[in-house]
Amino acid sequence: MSIREMAAVLRRRWYVIVPAILLSLLAALHLYRSVPVAYQSQSSVALLDSSAAAKLPPAFGNPISNAGGALVVTADVLIRTLSGADAARELHSLGVTDPYTVGFAANTSGPLLTLTVTGTDRAKVLEETNTLTAFAGEQLNALQAAAKVQPAYMVQTAPVVLPQTPVPQLKSRYQQVLGVLILGVGGGFVLSFVADALTAARRRRRERSAAESGGPGRAGRRRSRGRHVDATALLTGYLALAFFIPSNLTLPGLGGVGTPANVFALLALFWYLATWLTGRIRPAPGTRLPRVAMWLLAVSVLASYVANAGRGSVRKELLGADRGLIALLVWVSLVVLVSAGIQDRARLDVLLRRAVVMGTIVAAVGFYDFFTATNIADSISIPGLSSGVPQITTLDRGAFTRPRSTTAQPLEFGGMLALLLPFAVQQAFDPARRHLRAWRRWAPVALMGGALPLTVSRTSIIGALIVILVMVPRWKPQRRWSAIGVLVGAVACFKVIIPGLIGTITALFASFLTNSDSSTQARTVKYSAIVPYLDERPLAGRGLGTFLPELYFFTDNQYMLTLAETGFLGLVALLFLFLTGIHQGGAIRRLAGGESDRELGQAFFASALVALVVSATFDALSFPMFAGMFFLTIAAGGSYLGFIRRAAPKPRSVEFPCLPAGQQPPSPSPRPSPAPAPVR
Repeated sequence: MSIREMAAVLRRRWYVIVPAILLSLLAALHLYRSVPVAYQSQSSVALLDSSAAAKLPPAFGNPISNAGGALVVTADVLIRTLSGADAARELHSLGVTDPYTVGFAANTSGPLLTLTVTGTDRAKVLEETNTLTAFAGEQLNALQAAAKVQPAYMVQTAPVVLPQTPVPQLKSRYQQVLGVLILGVGGGFVLSFVADALTAARRRRRERSAAESGGPGRAGRRRSRGRHVDATALLTGYLALAFFIPSNLTLPGLGGVGTPANVFALLALFWYLATWLTGRIRPAPGTRLPRVAMWLLAVSVLASYVANAGRGSVRKELLGADRGLIALLVWVSLVVLVSAGIQDRARLDVLLRRAVVMGTIVAAVGFYDFFTATNIADSISIPGLSSGVPQITTLDRGAFTRPRSTTAQPLEFGGMLALLLPFAVQQAFDPARRHLRAWRRWAPVALMGGALPLTVSRTSIIGALIVILVMVPRWKPQRRWSAIGVLVGAVACFKVIIPGLIGTITALFASFLTNSDSSTQARTVKYSAIVPYLDERPLAGRGLGTFLPELYFFTDNQYMLTLAETGFLGLVALLFLFLTGIHQGGAIRRLAGGESDRELGQAFFASALVALVVSATFDALSFPMFAGMFFLTIAAGGSYLGFIRRAAPKPRSVEFPCLPAGQQPPSPSPRPSPAPAPVR
């Protein structure tokens, strides 16, 4: 459906879209006038060592010089105490009736706490912040007194930043107004196409009845003028925005999910709804599996959203849950557009080739970042976009700079390339592309595969090993031994060209196996820290997007994060999604009639297995580029499976002894002609 056709529908159904826009404007205006402005005040408190410990050199009695990292555990205990129900009731009796939050100060590793109060009365908010700041010190003293700590050894609190003058929080107000406008305009848009579809259905019924009665009917539909836009074209636009605009650049107020690519995907979902409602497109048969898996994930996310709304979460968690719903809509859009919107296998092939080409460019940028020890994404600034992860800068490991190209983090960079590498290999061997020069077919494989070790991360190496172990054993012996020789040669080249890289990577795995790596130890400690949150809400979790690092901690494990945010329901849905991708790859390989399609099925199998394994090494779905490529490949596997199932020959049975139309019977083997009778 073209843009011209969509505009024509809206013009015909003006009596639906215009009132919806007017009502949304009136509702937004009423909300703007009726919702009071919220004010926020903050203070910062540092924990200081006891006077007995403050006399150690080189402090010479200065307690602030001894505010070391050893007090982080004490600060965490104090945060949990102030966030508890008992402390909330006591503060309420002291006059702190507005919402407040207590947490570690941003971008700090020491025992520095930030206390925040939000309310609608500016003077009251300032008074409540003073009360909360004093109460924090009293509560710490009470905890130590209950533990019978001697006064000389008591940890003290010292206000570092006094309660600040409350500032208006207009951002949240504008977000609510904008949300009402988007809801009203989007609802009017959808209702316009629903009304047009109902009118068209009635018209078709009248024409059918008129034709049956011999009456006059319309000659036919008017030809569409304007360029045809299909799902592949829209998804190409999404890929371009996802790959070439750094993932950390987002629309203000939307956080990590507000990337231009995600916003474009949501608009593309409206295009699909409009095209589907007008009867221009119907999901292809046999492509339902990824949508069913996505439906299960959506149910678990919505259940966690309801659970979050009923547990009295803080404002940051409420906003995180809203962003989680936006992320869910983006994922649904990608799955629906690929699995239900692409009706031609040739167009699906085009989309997959474009994804590989764009991923190759991102890998090439990673090479530049590695060898220049910079990050090209840091120098990209787009008006209207702000950095959603300002703390992410150039990262080093050993003597090497870890590239991230246009992704938000080196782990996302390596994980995304590992997802696309199997398809680059399959396309390089595809007989349909043999007419291309060798460098055009093998450059994506070389750049993607070569960029994986440059990230100096276990995630990338594990992803590359999975691709090798899944794809290489299925090849014929000649190709298999050639591939093993190329891999050995590549390792030797890396050892010569980049001295120390192979040793650094092997040391990473050696420290992991001996459990002597600080990074591994920090992750395993966090696994047990998830248990208390899981015990609170084991089934539905706390809400997708609510387990924020500034309020809790980094999990570095998608499965642990899923358990905390969406509970066991979400974990089962996520595992079903991974297993769906693996099943689709295996089914494509079994049903394929040619070697190229069998290798394509193996590529989908390898890609889904990579996602399954590497999700245990970092919070994969929190990164927009990795999440987008994962859901796109899962949906593409379902679409390919539908095409191959429809093209597969149907076996004959007792009930249906005849071959289906279009299927040729096997040519009978020639029988030997009978020998001539002897002449008598």
